[in-house]
Amino acid sequence: MSKKIDILGNQNIPAQGALIVPGRLNLSEALYIEQLLLGRKVTWLCEENVVLDAATRNVLEKPDTTAVSFSANDTAPAAIGETLKEHLKNNGVIIFIPGDVSAHDGECCHIPAPVLKQLCALGLPTLPVSVTRPEETALATEKTNKLANSVLSFAKLIPAKNISVALWREGLLAAEEIAFSAREFLNGSLPVALLAGLKKHGSSTKLFDGTDDSATSFDKLLGAAIAFSAEIRKQTKKKRVGILLPPGKGGMVANLAVLFAGKIPVNINFTSSHSAVQSSIRQADVDKFITADPFVRKIPAFPWPPNRDLIFIERTLPAIKKKIIRWVILSKILPTSIIAKILGIGAEKGDAEAILLFTSGSSGEPKGVPLSHRNVLANICQFGSRLQLKYDAKILGCLPLFHSFGCTVTLWYPCIEGVNLVTYPSPLETKRLAELIEMHSVNMLLSTPTFLRGYMRRVKPEQLKSIDYVVTGAEKLPKTLAEAFHDKFGILPLEGYGLTETSPATNLNLPEREPTGDAPVIRSNQIGSVGKFLPGIAVKITNPATEKPAPIDTQGTIWLRGANIFPGYLNNNKKTKEVIIDGWFNTGDIGRLDDDGFLYIEGRLSRFSKIGGEMVPHETVEAIISKVLGLDAETERKIAVVGVPDEKKGEAIALLTTICGDTREQECIDLRYKLMDEGLPSLWCPKIFIPTDEIPMLASGKLDIKGCQRLAGQ
Repeated sequence: MSKKIDILGNQNIPAQGALIVPGRLNLSEALYIEQLLLGRKVTWLCEENVVLDAATRNVLEKPDTTAVSFSANDTAPAAIGETLKEHLKNNGVIIFIPGDVSAHDGECCHIPAPVLKQLCALGLPTLPVSVTRPEETALATEKTNKLANSVLSFAKLIPAKNISVALWREGLLAAEEIAFSAREFLNGSLPVALLAGLKKHGSSTKLFDGTDDSATSFDKLLGAAIAFSAEIRKQTKKKRVGILLPPGKGGMVANLAVLFAGKIPVNINFTSSHSAVQSSIRQADVDKFITADPFVRKIPAFPWPPNRDLIFIERTLPAIKKKIIRWVILSKILPTSIIAKILGIGAEKGDAEAILLFTSGSSGEPKGVPLSHRNVLANICQFGSRLQLKYDAKILGCLPLFHSFGCTVTLWYPCIEGVNLVTYPSPLETKRLAELIEMHSVNMLLSTPTFLRGYMRRVKPEQLKSIDYVVTGAEKLPKTLAEAFHDKFGILPLEGYGLTETSPATNLNLPEREPTGDAPVIRSNQIGSVGKFLPGIAVKITNPATEKPAPIDTQGTIWLRGANIFPGYLNNNKKTKEVIIDGWFNTGDIGRLDDDGFLYIEGRLSRFSKIGGEMVPHETVEAIISKVLGLDAETERKIAVVGVPDEKKGEAIALLTTICGDTREQECIDLRYKLMDEGLPSLWCPKIFIPTDEIPMLASGKLDIKGCQRLAGQ
């Protein structure tokens, strides 16, 4: 029995004639759309060089079928559009068939950009349709036999006078978001999904801890976490539990145990200032903290709570060894549903709070970001489905667990999807990390541009030969660094994008797919961009000055909607209402999309200066300064641009730098002339040089904006 096809948004199918342009389409889906249009004349439209499977070609060649073609190279598309209007008379419908391409699973648009441009240039009323196949983006714990074969989600009709590539793509992403957000697994429970994943992959998947070179199977981690969860329930009645541990066995067991105890883990940023730490603890309302003696000794300057409030994991686990062994055995025998019932987990699910993170505080006091079960499960699915790692793959987990990417991708993702994890407490010790990569044949490295520079300085190329993916985030990846890394290691770093509030990943560049026969390849990588959107994320752009909607291919404020978007800040309705409006989240970043769907981040709104009424992007200025000064991609950050008050213009550009000489005034003048020679407007050039011993950075690898502003203020 064949699976069903689900339909969403069929009320958007217009009664009048229109061109239907799905992002992708196979024969069964095409015929299903034809059934929805029963009684209306259907004309099939193809690009003349399209690659079609034999079954589709046979249908289009039937005598009673009307099929026409066009060329993506035609110089008069409007004239073709006039001819096609004949087929729209009497409410006729034209359905475009994209044809076969080579693309990653979960790719929503299988139409090459030149073909898409030509379709929009026809000047016809156009209806975008998202076609998603849930099996391609299923969690390992989902029952795929219950998933629909396809979901057809119809966007709103775009009038002929407005049709453009930008509007079509915006409509397609909006329709895909609706389809993804309707998925049943999003109403589930994170701890139950973790339990199911750990059971499913327990004996075949391991955590390799780089601190002691131990290897622990996931079934043993599961047994330890379940046994430890009972101890946590005894220790505190609060709904949240603090965790002060780096990546490793202890960090994973602690986080799992808190969830299995029916509580919410709060990984505290132990690299933050004392005031930021105390603010996080106060906001989270925690009274117990899981940590370890060696870790306490390692960072004695941290404002540690009293010993009575600390739960030392390395003392507790040996004392419950018999319970751990019992649970290792029971977890193999008992089904997930029974274990969940014994633990009392599963009632809290869907939109309920699952974990609590805090923003880095790079531009102010840390804000509490509660992520729901729905948020985390969505992002694991979105991120994991695009990577498509092999069953025996290994990823390196060295980003802090309080970092949203480190949390989702190196805690929850491996447990649910069954990916081997190699851990180490610090992303800074690149020499040791390279040893671990070589020793365990790690396939994926998660890093930031700041940490990549350490690999450039200290690591031999042969040590990274097993790496298939290098994924970077947190800050912009300089093109010079990406190229230098590729030249040395033969691996091109893939830049992604995300925020704590988006669970975190929203965009990712991927390695290009290999061609399949004569079918065109849909691009999946563009240097300078942060990649295409992950499945199920809608986007819109607004003008930062007027806040009015703008085309998504023009520079403006980025707004996102999707199942991975957080519900709002912890106990801060005022701030929540500022960033979430009608279900859309204001990222605070400025960017645009190109015709292929790649997102370009052109600065954070907090990293713009308004000078004489003009918005000046700090990151753009930094990139040109780096080029002019010939700063080596292998070295640490040596400059940072900040805005400072200016009586005449409102703000002025100041340059924090570690490379100033004694003749700063002359250096500033010389630099301004060089920058203007590069085409930088005079208004954008630094007016002030501020020498510093080092540029303030956060432990996550991000620029410490607040620290930079503090230096500039001094």
